Amino acid sequence: MKPAEFKRWRKWMGMSQKEAAEALGLKRRVVQYYEKGERDGETVKIPRSVRLACKALGAGYTDYHGPSELEVKARQAEREKAAKDKKRKKHQRRAQDAAKAASAQKAS
Repeated sequence: MKPAEFKRWRKWMGMSQKEAAEALGLKRRVVQYYEKGERDGETVKIPRSVRLACKALGAGYTDYHGPSELEVKARQAEREKAAKDKKRKKHQRRAQDAAKAASAQKAS
């Protein structure tokens, strides 16, 4: 995120620098540095955590307490299914390779 993009985000959110600072957990002066892109002649980069917080605030999130138990279980089920699919495909490839090898051996 570039300084102009950060400023555009703040204005799109309808926030003053002070309000943006409060929403992001920053000091107002830091918001000014991010919008200017420098501090005392040195380049200031907007950290990933701030960029992600901007995205979250833009999506309507005002706080986050981690995933719910249901979300954790759903993610675990997805991972287990992916692992089973991967294992099944590996076995299928081995069977195909064995069949090809047997066919090649008969042909020779």
